[in-house]
Amino acid sequence: MLSTLIWLPLAGAVVVALAPRSLSKLLGMGVALATLVVGAVAAVSYEVDGGMQLEESYTWIDAFGVHYALGLDGLGLLMVLLTVALVPLVLAAEWFAADDADGGGARAFVAWALALESLSLAVFCATDVFLFYVVFEATLIPAYFLIGGFGRAGRGAAAVKFLMFQLAGGLVLLASVIGLYVVSAEEGEPSYLLSDLMALDIDTDAGRWLFIGFFIAFAIKAPLFPLHTWLADTTEKATPGTSVLLVCVLDKIGTFGMLRFCLGIFPEASEWATPVVITLALISIVYGALVAIGQDDVLRLIGLTSLSHFGFITLGIFAMTSQGSSGAILYMVNHGIGTAALFLIAGYLYHRRGTMLISEMGGLEKATPVLAGLFLVAGLATLGLPGLSPFVSEFLVLVSAFDYAWYAGVIAVTGIVLAAIYVLWMYQRTFTGPPGPSSVGGGTSDLGVREVAAVAPLMAALVLFGFYPAPLLDVANPFTDDLLGHVGVEDDSPDVPPAEVEHDAADEGEAH
Repeated sequence: MLSTLIWLPLAGAVVVALAPRSLSKLLGMGVALATLVVGAVAAVSYEVDGGMQLEESYTWIDAFGVHYALGLDGLGLLMVLLTVALVPLVLAAEWFAADDADGGGARAFVAWALALESLSLAVFCATDVFLFYVVFEATLIPAYFLIGGFGRAGRGAAAVKFLMFQLAGGLVLLASVIGLYVVSAEEGEPSYLLSDLMALDIDTDAGRWLFIGFFIAFAIKAPLFPLHTWLADTTEKATPGTSVLLVCVLDKIGTFGMLRFCLGIFPEASEWATPVVITLALISIVYGALVAIGQDDVLRLIGLTSLSHFGFITLGIFAMTSQGSSGAILYMVNHGIGTAALFLIAGYLYHRRGTMLISEMGGLEKATPVLAGLFLVAGLATLGLPGLSPFVSEFLVLVSAFDYAWYAGVIAVTGIVLAAIYVLWMYQRTFTGPPGPSSVGGGTSDLGVREVAAVAPLMAALVLFGFYPAPLLDVANPFTDDLLGHVGVEDDSPDVPPAEVEHDAADEGEAH
């Protein structure tokens, strides 16, 4: 099933690239929806509390212990579902955005988007470190062409900057991957299987150096301060749909890798590095929010908010508590939902006004009440409004931050205060007040049915998981418990014994 999930969109990308231009978008949407169905079937087949499931393993390079090995646990399942849900929504929202005179632009955009989906799914399903590395690097190919081929002036330079940062991280990661081969070979049979590597007794110094290589690569991908400088340029110049695929899917590989490999393979080194990582996370939270306040470009501003959000995710991961780890995983999902909505709605705004400069807009809510309302809801989700799903994530991460150290919690809370400033000030300057230079003359149309339909599932998810996050937490919590048990961290969160639960239930029954 997982091989079908991975190879279907890649095969679809080839078919779309070779198909007549008039059919490219319909074929691409059909493939994206079929992949969504396969992902849903995998989710239905998944048993909560069952550990790694739907596994496949075939020997690939026997001499080096490399396998084509796939599997899903709670973390991987949530990332897979986020990916397969976002891609068709991006294609629907960008239906006409990449069109040109002969339709070739739309065909290329759809093909590269499906290729990126395929490789991202392979990353989230890989249970062999060498296979993970191969597809980790391969994601750069479609990402580069999506950034450089579509968007605004300066996108070529942004694509090169993105590629250079990611390749640098990949080279550092490669050194650590080679180091893992040496370590596993010294223990007996060389193996890159995650289960085998997690069972190794790695020397302290070697483990710490290998951890650093993995962490640097993931900190660039996430991104985390100070390895974040490619982010704002990319989101400013790329199309909003491309930014969704990069920030809401591809960048999740960074925090996914921290959980899967940094904590999973190098538990001692992860605890050793925790003070430094949490410091970087706190800087990312505050710095990202402060820089976002001063931006005049909407897409650049949204990109910088993600620097702050990834700081929250990293903080939750390395706080080493059940609330923090579950909150971080939940944050990864909710950030993908809320930020995707914000990017896509900002794209609608750009197609109407021809600019993303806040200083040139204003007074648009009267002409576009639906667009303004949806933008406000997505913005409120970004700042963590209670009742919307990111609030639950932030709450859990903040609990873990205060549990780690009171000052860590205080600094993290300032990020929420600053988020209220950059979101509400952006909305005020863009949609309220007197019309700006680009808004003079009116004539701006509100959202159509197709555009509303593309973001409606995201809006529904923000509300649903804001009031009822249990389905996501039920999947994330078993993974978190297993991971913390492997790391050897004693979680002092309340744990009610089953007998006490049954006793309480009986008492409630007698009371009724």
